[in-house]
Amino acid sequence: MSGPPLIPMIHAIEAANKPVVAAIEGSALGGGLELALGCHYRIAHSKARLGLPEVSLGLLPAAGGTQRLPRLIGVPAALDLITTGRHITAAEALQLGIVDQVTKQSTVNAAVNFALNVAEKPLDARRISTFPCPHSSDLDALFEEAMQKVQKSARGAIAPVACVQAVRAAATQPYNQGMEREKELMATLFTSGQARALQYCFFAQRAVGKWRMPNGACWDTSKPRPVHKVAVIGLGTMGRGILVALAQTGLSVVAVETQEMQLMEAKQAVSGMLERGAKRRGVVPTLHNITYSQNIKSVAEVDLVIEAVFEDMALKEKVFQQLSAVCKPGTFLCTNTSALDIDHLASQTGNPELVVGMHFFAPAHVMKLLEVVYGPRSSPQAVATAMHLGKKMGKIGVAVGNCRGFVGNRMLKPYIEQAFFLLEEGGTPEKIDQALEEFGFPMGVFKMSDLSGLDIGWRVRKGDGLAESSAASQQSPRIRDGRRYSPLGDLLCEQGRFGQKTGHGWYQYDKPGSQLARSDPWLHSFLEGYRAQHGLVARRIDQQEVLERCLYVLINEGFRILEDGIASGPEDIDIIYVFGYGWPRHRGGPMFYAGMVGLAKVLERLEHYHQAHPDVPYLQPCSLLRRLVASGSPPVNTWKEVIKKVRSQL
Repeated sequence: MSGPPLIPMIHAIEAANKPVVAAIEGSALGGGLELALGCHYRIAHSKARLGLPEVSLGLLPAAGGTQRLPRLIGVPAALDLITTGRHITAAEALQLGIVDQVTKQSTVNAAVNFALNVAEKPLDARRISTFPCPHSSDLDALFEEAMQKVQKSARGAIAPVACVQAVRAAATQPYNQGMEREKELMATLFTSGQARALQYCFFAQRAVGKWRMPNGACWDTSKPRPVHKVAVIGLGTMGRGILVALAQTGLSVVAVETQEMQLMEAKQAVSGMLERGAKRRGVVPTLHNITYSQNIKSVAEVDLVIEAVFEDMALKEKVFQQLSAVCKPGTFLCTNTSALDIDHLASQTGNPELVVGMHFFAPAHVMKLLEVVYGPRSSPQAVATAMHLGKKMGKIGVAVGNCRGFVGNRMLKPYIEQAFFLLEEGGTPEKIDQALEEFGFPMGVFKMSDLSGLDIGWRVRKGDGLAESSAASQQSPRIRDGRRYSPLGDLLCEQGRFGQKTGHGWYQYDKPGSQLARSDPWLHSFLEGYRAQHGLVARRIDQQEVLERCLYVLINEGFRILEDGIASGPEDIDIIYVFGYGWPRHRGGPMFYAGMVGLAKVLERLEHYHQAHPDVPYLQPCSLLRRLVASGSPPVNTWKEVIKKVRSQL
C-alpha cells in the first residue's frame, strides 16, 4: 500500500500554521530525516541515529534533503553528511543544529511539552525552505575543493558527485529551483547502472548471512553455540588485529604467543590499537578482558580458538595437534589460514567436525570481511558459531567451501598472473595500475603487491615448486608444467626488492617503509633486458586489454567456483570482492559486473584471449558461463537455478 507522495506532504507540514514537532526515536535515515526537516522543531532520543544514506545506494536525498540541510546547518557540514551518507548520533545532531533538543526520557512526551511551550511563537523563522543558505566567503573555492575530495574518494561513483551538485544548487539558487535541480539529478541517478549495482550490494550483504552448505544445512536450521571465552594463538600482525576485534566485543580473550619479545611487542601494540579505537568511538578502552600467556595450555577452558600463526602447514599441524590435546571437549578450533587445506588441519585433531576456517583480512580489526571456510567434515554448528562470532565482531561473514585459496585468493591468482603477462608483453606497472585504479580499485595490482610485500607470493611459489632459479630449472623459465609462467616477481625478489618494506619493488620509494610510489627507471630497463633475453617484442597495451584480461579471468574463476560449489551463489563472491579486495561497490562485484557488461561479451573476449594464449588454461571459458549464455544470459539473481542444474549433471 503506498502512502501520500512525500514531497507535497513535507511542504504541507512545513506550511502548517500550528507548530509541528518531530519526535525522533530509533533511526531517522533518508526520507525519515527529510520528513523531520519539514517539521518546525525536532526532538531526538539520546539513542537515536540520524543521516541521509542515499548516496550508498547510488542515489541522493530527493525529498528536499539536499536543499533543506545546507540551509539549516551550513554547506560544509551538509556536504559531509550527504556525500558520505554517514549516520550520526543524537548528540552530534544537536551540536550541528539538526535537532533542537535531546532527551533520555519519553521522546513523545518531551515533544508534546516542547510544542506547548512554543505554541504562541511565530513560525516564519522555523520554515527551513525559506532560510537563506549560510554563505562562506568563497563559495566557488569551497565547492571546487568538495568536488575534488569527492571525486578522489568516490573512485568513479557518480552519486557523490551529484550530491555536491545538488547542494551547490541549494547554495546558489532559490529553494524552488534547487528542488527542480535535485529532481533532475535524482532522475539521472535512479536509472543508472551504478544505482542498480549499489542496491544489489545492499541486498547481497544481507543475503550472504543466509548461508547454506552443500549437505543442506543452513543458517535457519543450525544454531550457534554460546561463546564466552575465546583464544588467539600467535600475535603477529594478523593475530593482533583479530585480538583487538575480539576484545572490542567485550568477550574474555586469552592471547598466546610463545616468543617473549613478540609477546611484549604485541601487548604494547594491542593496547595502543584499543586506546586509539576507543578514543575514535568515544568509549572507554577494553583492556581488562585480555589475558596474555606464553603457554598454549592456558587455552584449556576457552570455548573457541582462532589460530593465527605463520602461514606454514607444518607449524599449523603442530598447533592443531596441541590444541586437540589441551582444549576442553567441544572447543571449536578455527584457523586464520588464507589458503591452506582446512580438512587436512582438521585431520590433525580428534574432532574434525569442530574445525573451520576464519579467514580475516588485514588489518583484521578494520577490514569488514570474514571468509568462514567449512571442510567436508565441519559441523553446521561450527559454521553457525563462527558466523555468529564474526557478526559480533562487526564482520560480514561469508560461508564458503574448502579449496586452495578458498574464494578470494583463488580468484586473485589468475588476476595477478595476467598483470605479470601484460608486463612481459609491453605493459608497465604504472599503466596497468592506472587502468585498474580508474576502474575503481583503491590500488592497482603492482602497488598492492609492493604494499603487502613481494616476498609473500614468492614464498608461496617456492612452496609450490614454481619459483626455481633459472640455473636450477630444467625447463624454460617461462613455462611450468606445460603452462605459461612469469618469473618476473621471483627475479625481483632475488634482487631483494620486496616492495615498500625494502624501498624498492615494482616501484621505488624514498626510503624503506615509505608509501609514496615513484616510477623506477631501473625496473623499466630491467623489463627491456628481460624481454630481449626471451625474444619478446614489446607492443602497446591499452586500458581495455588490461581490464578485459585481468578482470575477465577473475570472473571466469568465479564461475568455476560456483560450478564447484565452493560458493553457493554469485552474491557470496561479490561481497567477498567488495569488502575484502577493494572491488568498487558502484560496480556491484565481479559476477554482477559480468552481467552488466553482458555474459556473451565476457565469453567472446575470453575465447579471443585463449586463442591468442593457448598456454594459459584458465583463459578457457568455464562451462557454467557457456551454459548461462546459452540460457539467454539470465539476470544474476536467477543464476542459482542454472547452477543447480549444472551441479546435478556433474
